[in-house]
Amino acid sequence: MPIRPDLLDLYPDDWAVISARIRFGRAGGRCECHGECGRVSGHLAKDGRCRNHDGMPAWGSGALVRLATAHRDHWPPNVDDDNLVAFCQGCHLAYDQEHHVAVRRERQRVEAGLVPLF
Repeated sequence: MPIRPDLLDLYPDDWAVISARIRFGRAGGRCECHGECGRVSGHLAKDGRCRNHDGMPAWGSGALVRLATAHRDHWPPNVDDDNLVAFCQGCHLAYDQEHHVAVRRERQRVEAGLVPLF
């Protein structure tokens, strides 16, 4: 997934190297989701891990899979290995859905001038 321009400065200079190490070194080019994304269980293989592999057709949609390195805590400066996970597009979007809604809601509040006093 592309990095939002307003968050780019939060990523370390060597993010591309870190991300590649997680996606292809540790994950072996396969989505590391074990169901924490909340999608239907059909996307999980018998070993309990998402079926999707980078560069292959995605389970369910057939779209080309491109793994991304996600932050479990949604905080880009936290690049500890246990905070990073290789997700396919489907798992990444599903995992981040609540976070995206909260960020969008807060952005709308700020744009409307409804900033909290305390």
